Amino acid sequence: MNSGLARAAAGLVALAAWAGLAIQLDASTRLSRSLPDALWVMLRYFTILANLSVAGLFSAVAMSSRAATRPALLAGITLIILLVGVVYGLLLRGLLDLSGGARLADTILHKVTPVIVALWWLLFAPKRGLRYGHAIVWALPPLAYLGYALWRGGRDGIYAYPFINVAKLGMTQVLINAALIAAGFIAAGLALVWLSRQVAKAG
Repeated sequence: MNSGLARAAAGLVALAAWAGLAIQLDASTRLSRSLPDALWVMLRYFTILANLSVAGLFSAVAMSSRAATRPALLAGITLIILLVGVVYGLLLRGLLDLSGGARLADTILHKVTPVIVALWWLLFAPKRGLRYGHAIVWALPPLAYLGYALWRGGRDGIYAYPFINVAKLGMTQVLINAALIAAGFIAAGLALVWLSRQVAKAG
């Protein structure tokens, strides 16, 4: 791996994520008319938390942090941001009529960052040492988010995503939906480990 090129590319990934977050913050602040209110609204969404993770991690990679280049950490964040893109494409695309900055942020956070993170992982990430057990570990952050999202939805009556809307679907259906997404996520994690081993062997 060309470490200089990898860090430069990581810097571009971080820049894209930070830009998307900043544009979304501006759009949300215009709607909320208050920065704290805008932040509170934004932090309801898994998309925002995932992109914050990408922005922070890839900023650290660009600044040569050894801790940030651990294979399991990079693969886990890659998988999480891919979940954002896949769920958006399958379940959320077209639900809102966006324009201006909100539309641009939507494109960056749901489409651009998942693609460029995946490409960075394929081209630059260290891939040795990943184990199939990591697929379970990687599922813990989305699981923790589910608990957080349900708590927030119960608290203020606003659920971040329609497939976890307990008020409309009921808890049983929400848990079924969550279990299906979790199963897909774990399967994708197993596939990522398998892919990493094939790439490591070829290298």
